[in-house]
Amino acid sequence: MNTEEIRQLLEDVKEGRVPTDTAADMLKDLPFTDLGFAKIDNHREIRTGCPEIIYCAGKTEEQVVAIIGEMLKKGNNILATKATREVYKAVQSLCTEAEYHAAPGIITIRKKEVRSTDTYIAVVTAGTSDIPVAEEAAVTAEMLGNRVERIFDVGVAGIHRLLAHRDIITGAKVVIAVAGMEGALASVIGGLVDKPVIAVPTSVGYGASFGGLSALLAMLNSCACGTAVVNIDNGFGAGYLAGMINRLE
Repeated sequence: MNTEEIRQLLEDVKEGRVPTDTAADMLKDLPFTDLGFAKIDNHREIRTGCPEIIYCAGKTEEQVVAIIGEMLKKGNNILATKATREVYKAVQSLCTEAEYHAAPGIITIRKKEVRSTDTYIAVVTAGTSDIPVAEEAAVTAEMLGNRVERIFDVGVAGIHRLLAHRDIITGAKVVIAVAGMEGALASVIGGLVDKPVIAVPTSVGYGASFGGLSALLAMLNSCACGTAVVNIDNGFGAGYLAGMINRLE
């Protein structure tokens, strides 16, 4: 049950349309559902506005299917990150509506419509190799009801490519800058726009990039104001945060 459904239920109890015992039965599993290996946070949407997200890495196919099966009972949209195609096939046998986004390894199930925003998020990558992380951010933001504009392969090695899309980038309410190597893209965008920039360092790069650590440190040390940084390859975190910012009135 979402927040509005709970409000309606309480109103129905107050007006005598629903017996108190019936309402208690409907609400008793709201705090969490204990599956033994996982405790599903049913209150997450009430507290934060978004249902719990499933992180599939480290979980068995059976565990992911069981979690999704339980969450489907609530009628919410489902987002599962870091999922392999094998996990997706197992989930698809449970729910044929499941979609697989191969580049970021995300499973989505849409059970209800979420009103899309008029304002949008720009997801910008330095290179084509950064697209999987960028797509994780974009799909996450879209599942939360945000409009997303994608601009890929516009890194500083050819800065004219970025400037060719300046109108779209500056028109966004928030920008996600995804880059590996030296991670310079976030600083460049931060110096061009008057909107929040969320920098996402990726593990793309040669040996001295240390699996994305060089990009992470460069972004943390950026002199461009208004730039925040998430962890290496954390497209989900960037997409979620950008979605929250974009939906602020």
